[in-house]
Amino acid sequence: MTASDSGEEESELYAEDAYGEAADESPEEHETAEVIEVLEVNESSFDEIKLPSDVVAETQEAWYTFITMATSRDVAGEAIYSAIFEAAPTLQPLFKTPRAVMSMRFMNGLNTIIASMDNPSALKVTTETLGFQHLDLDVTAPRVGMFRDAIVELFETELQARFSSKAKSGLMSILNYVGGAYIFIRREYASRIKIITKSWKTANKAQEEEEEEKEDQGSENDSSIHKTISTKGNSSTWKDGAKENKETREAREAKRAMETMKVPTTFNEMFIFNAAVMGFSSSNWMTLVLEQFASIVTNAANSYRLQEECDILALRLAKYRGPIQLNEFKAVMLAALRSLVPREWSSEHEVAWTWLWENVERLLRSILGKPQQQEKALERFIKSLTEQALVHMRNEVYNRFFLAAPAGQDHFKQSSSRLHFIADKVVEMTMEIYREPRRMVEDISALGLRHVGYAIPTELFAPFVSCFVETVKELTTDEVAQDAFRWSLTLISKMLVRTILEGSTVVMKAVNTNSEKQLRKAIAVAPRGKRAVWLLDISVGSQSISPLLWALQSGSLKTCKAMIQDLLTIRADRDNYYYGCDELFMRHPDIVKRLLADAEFLLPVLMDGLIWRSRMAQRGKRRVNYYVKHIIVDVDGNFSKALRWIVKAGNAKHICHPAVVMVADMLWSKIACAYFAFGRLGLLFILMCFVISQSVLPRLHTVSTQSDRIVMFALRLFVYLCSLGTFAVMQSRQIIEDVKSRSFSRCWRIPYPQHLADWKERVTLLLVITLILMATQEPILYCLSQWEGDFDGAGIFTQSCPAGLAHKDVYSSLGCIALLLYFARITDLSILSTWASAFLLVCARMLTELTLFLTALAFLIVAFATSASTLQRSMTDFSRADRAMLSLAEVALGLYPNSHFAELQTSGLLLATVSVFILISLVFLLNLLVAQLNSAYQAVYADMVGFARLNRGKITLETLASVSQRRWRRFADSLSLDERLEFNEGDVGLAGGIQVLEPANAHPTNVEVIRRYGGSTSPSMQWPEDPDDDEDSRLERLEKIMSRAVKHMSKRQESRLGSSCSGHSSSNSSMDSEHSDKQ
Repeated sequence: MTASDSGEEESELYAEDAYGEAADESPEEHETAEVIEVLEVNESSFDEIKLPSDVVAETQEAWYTFITMATSRDVAGEAIYSAIFEAAPTLQPLFKTPRAVMSMRFMNGLNTIIASMDNPSALKVTTETLGFQHLDLDVTAPRVGMFRDAIVELFETELQARFSSKAKSGLMSILNYVGGAYIFIRREYASRIKIITKSWKTANKAQEEEEEEKEDQGSENDSSIHKTISTKGNSSTWKDGAKENKETREAREAKRAMETMKVPTTFNEMFIFNAAVMGFSSSNWMTLVLEQFASIVTNAANSYRLQEECDILALRLAKYRGPIQLNEFKAVMLAALRSLVPREWSSEHEVAWTWLWENVERLLRSILGKPQQQEKALERFIKSLTEQALVHMRNEVYNRFFLAAPAGQDHFKQSSSRLHFIADKVVEMTMEIYREPRRMVEDISALGLRHVGYAIPTELFAPFVSCFVETVKELTTDEVAQDAFRWSLTLISKMLVRTILEGSTVVMKAVNTNSEKQLRKAIAVAPRGKRAVWLLDISVGSQSISPLLWALQSGSLKTCKAMIQDLLTIRADRDNYYYGCDELFMRHPDIVKRLLADAEFLLPVLMDGLIWRSRMAQRGKRRVNYYVKHIIVDVDGNFSKALRWIVKAGNAKHICHPAVVMVADMLWSKIACAYFAFGRLGLLFILMCFVISQSVLPRLHTVSTQSDRIVMFALRLFVYLCSLGTFAVMQSRQIIEDVKSRSFSRCWRIPYPQHLADWKERVTLLLVITLILMATQEPILYCLSQWEGDFDGAGIFTQSCPAGLAHKDVYSSLGCIALLLYFARITDLSILSTWASAFLLVCARMLTELTLFLTALAFLIVAFATSASTLQRSMTDFSRADRAMLSLAEVALGLYPNSHFAELQTSGLLLATVSVFILISLVFLLNLLVAQLNSAYQAVYADMVGFARLNRGKITLETLASVSQRRWRRFADSLSLDERLEFNEGDVGLAGGIQVLEPANAHPTNVEVIRRYGGSTSPSMQWPEDPDDDEDSRLERLEKIMSRAVKHMSKRQESRLGSSCSGHSSSNSSMDSEHSDKQ
């Protein structure tokens, strides 16, 4: 009876919609005779109904008590569903919608009807809207009776004494009224709505067919025209050149005319064409109606939505400067429809479409002309508000609202400044909807979808609007401004309520409760072909929200985990495999980044879902499918950012996940390794040249030969040009880019370019500086003018001249530093081996402990050296503080001569000082260093391979950035990610993965990962219930049935006791009368 689509029900806000219509009508037109009780289903008429106020109050109180007694609204809806389903077996064939969805619709529909009982006009509109959405159901009076009796019996069972006679009378009356209205609407208006819907679909279908035919005809016409032109050209001679040019030009003009002439195929095109033919081409306001007309037609059966669309259209028409004749649109509309639906068009179509437009025209005429005045009045009012008035309005709105709806305090938990901000935004929106209605419709839809995640009850909107309107009335006496504010705020609230109701799916309700059990129950009723869509997308108009993303952002991590697991579970029937991996990454390409930011522990859950392992092993090998297409490539075929996000997160455990390892190793081995090795071989060659020129050739002979000097000069020149030049350019470019983009890191509050945060870049910069200093101290350059002379090694490119020897010591020192920097720079060659890289990283991690040890040792040396130098000056090693420091350093390093220890015995106090130093530094600190290194190694050992893989991943990403697009496309194509993979032999499954064979004992499993089901293979069917998942729900259902049976038994027992007591009293009275007669 109330099984309407989500979003069909509105709150009693529409009761205040007298702003647009009722304000122009006399009060007598709205007076409705009070009806004490509706005893029967009235099918003959559909008028407003007004029940006594006490009956309405008790009925509503009983309804709210029923909801309160249930643990949640979902549970109350389940009880209503079960009562109707079990009490009326003949109605069971009508229950085609899944149980959870149907329960929610029963709950929302009955809640809206009962909430509107005290407002006859709102109740009629609500009932009419629901009636239009039940046109496909065969509603009859007997069925209404069964429906009514089942609900009344449920209330009697649950509420017992709290279900008074007036509440029962009111509930039965309202159900009879609604049921009769459904029958009346179906009989009177069903044919019109069906004609409108069918003809509109026919027009849209004709549009697609004609577009396809037009494309085919266009290609045929082009070919025939080309053929005609070529034929004429071949048959002409040089004497007929002018004629040929003329014919060719005419043919081209004919072709151009055919291309530019577009036959109207869509309703909009046909409408514009007919408007031009009928002389209305200058009526630009028709375009505004045309943009809104599709929404009006598709919502013709929804009174609320039709009113809303007409209100928005009226606001848009108010921006048009010029005369508006609505009758003109009707004439053009009918002409366009006759052209698009020529075969089916009849007088019934004429009547139906005329009826629709007359309703639209009536709604528009009641509003047209008002928005312009209201906008000006509202703008004046808002500008006239002082800061004091604004503060009063903000506080007064919430004071009134919390008194009118105490439950609202549970949802407005923010600070007062936030509440004041919300109030200001409400006032701003009431003005903006007049100024930019089209944009505001999109913004309000987006806002409504956000409120879906907040789980805001829609019944709170009505008192909030009322309180706001009452507060504004106190601030102004301008009735136009009051009406403007009231009308716009009501329209906004209706749009929000509709959006919330349309977006409040069973999945979103489960997300709001953060219940994994409720989520599985909600998603179990989804059609198998749309199961992933239910979890990933809720669309209202052009706006959409993702339940998965909302669960992640709102902290409902239990449901988020269950969603990911459900999406990445492979299900199969005989015809199809269903796997939500593609839908997940298409909807959220950045899902890996979001998980790393908001719920890092869910990333392994996501990665586990990308792996399928066979439970059968053959010859010691097991088939494994890694569905990692979206980890490798993005939607455009480029390299995906997923691996970059994982590496940037720096978690050693995530990088070691089998799916990530497979992707990273494949990218490294097939692309990055060759590029990396090639680049490092060049650096290695330069290092070899540098070593030969600095360490080998200068010491190859006692007196260098001419060939040695020439080779040494050539090698040094090569190093300066290739190494220094390349590194200097790279460093300069990166520094300039960081400065321009203001990318800086800080060390002790000192800023430095961002790229220097990498130690390899710091080493490279130091190497560039060292090579520059070496070039300035190069002895060969100082000896260029002194090749010939009276010294050993004289000759070309010598460095033994007096000027060269003066700079040789500084040059040698710089050469030593440069060599160490070169070797440090090539240490990243260790990533060619994961274990070598892991060892190097462990060594790097131990440097922290070693640094602490050396710092403590240096402190002890300074402390004891300065102390020892004050004792005596007889012993040279400790006569001064600097000598004492050197001596103690030698002692700590084991380099102090043994003969010098004998001299220490001459001074007992100095010997004691040195002994204490040895005890602290060599015994205590050295053993402490060993313990620290051991503890640090134990902490790093478990993740050292992971850190090595992170290091390799960074280099892989850096290398891939320089790979050409062509090479990447060739690599991606070689993976054949679009080919379907086999599961077991002969079982061709899903595409988007890479199949490998791994050792059977690597990840042993005997459980089939794929869930296979028999029965129907239709994508519109839901999956059969899983026995494991449904065990809890079956226990709950059994518990409800037993509790209901106990209540029935107790009720029958009470009635039996009552009858037996009455029978006993009557028998006693009869015996007394007999006894008196005898006397």
